[in-house]
Amino acid sequence: MTVGTTKWESKRTDESRMVETKLLEAGFQRVDAYRYNSASLRVRIVDERFEGVDREGRDAMVETYIDSLPTNTQADIVNLVLVTPSELDAPSETFRGFMLNTEFDNPSPSML
Repeated sequence: MTVGTTKWESKRTDESRMVETKLLEAGFQRVDAYRYNSASLRVRIVDERFEGVDREGRDAMVETYIDSLPTNTQADIVNLVLVTPSELDAPSETFRGFMLNTEFDNPSPSML
């Protein structure tokens, strides 16, 4: 869980804090989550174990833990960013990954 002042921190809810807690308890290094709008949650997991692992492999590493969340919460996670610590401030291997992380940190205005 990140502590500081970022644009998205004011969007945290009890539900997003629950997601952070559950995933931290699962052993992930850092977890950030917030409610982007009434229909979606954004979750970012930062972990060294993702290093050298492709997107599908990273998804497989977290799938069981996401599946353990309440069904409604699972359905609302529409942005799941899985990055290594080194990818946080530098472009990841893909432009898509870089943009997802940038959008997580600086959420564009929601249309809802």
